[in-house]
Amino acid sequence: MVQEQDSRATSYTTLAAGEEFRHELEIKRSRFITVLRRADTEEAARDLVNGLRREFHDARHHCSAFVLGPDRGIQRSSDDGEPSGTAGIPMLEVLIKRESAPGATDLSDVSAVVVRYFGGILLGAGGLVRAYSESVSSALDVAPLVRRRRLRICEVSVPHAAAGRLENDLRAAGYVMAETSYGARETVLRLAIADEPAEIAAAAERVLSLTAGKAGLTPTGTEWIDVPLP
Repeated sequence: MVQEQDSRATSYTTLAAGEEFRHELEIKRSRFITVLRRADTEEAARDLVNGLRREFHDARHHCSAFVLGPDRGIQRSSDDGEPSGTAGIPMLEVLIKRESAPGATDLSDVSAVVVRYFGGILLGAGGLVRAYSESVSSALDVAPLVRRRRLRICEVSVPHAAAGRLENDLRAAGYVMAETSYGARETVLRLAIADEPAEIAAAAERVLSLTAGKAGLTPTGTEWIDVPLP
């Protein structure tokens, strides 16, 4: 999904793409199975809930929370039959307050579901709040996170034979590479660069140097790109 370009945010933290992360706790004989998945639409977030309802069809509760968008503008939660305010909201608060760095709370595009199998011992309202909060927090502790940044895409076209070496040189210089495309005679390398004139100018100068002045860099649009957390 291409996210809105008028967002004020230029970066945020999210789950690594393409995988689902699970973690289980047992608290007073109740099983709390937390499932985390990256989602950038409400439909994708609700698909996770629906899928887990089918998988764990005999569980008593499938509580959920999700935060979506670079500005975290969409926030939803559900107690799914637990006493009001004891499951979904505590889960959502863990997502909202999660720090990617000291003082930085910017986790988004994350859907969390906690499947509970009741163990026969009542936990009380306070116990439920602690259990659901701990379940999501513990799952986030072991889930790989990435930084998602809105970067300027710049393209450079070179003959196929020269593309591999140029890409390696650019990666070695610390540049983030976006998706490469191939034409009949040339390879188009795409660099993802901070959307600042000085950064783009420096990258253009580097490309000219690496290609002995034979190839130039052309800025295009911006895209959201995953980069490793520092």
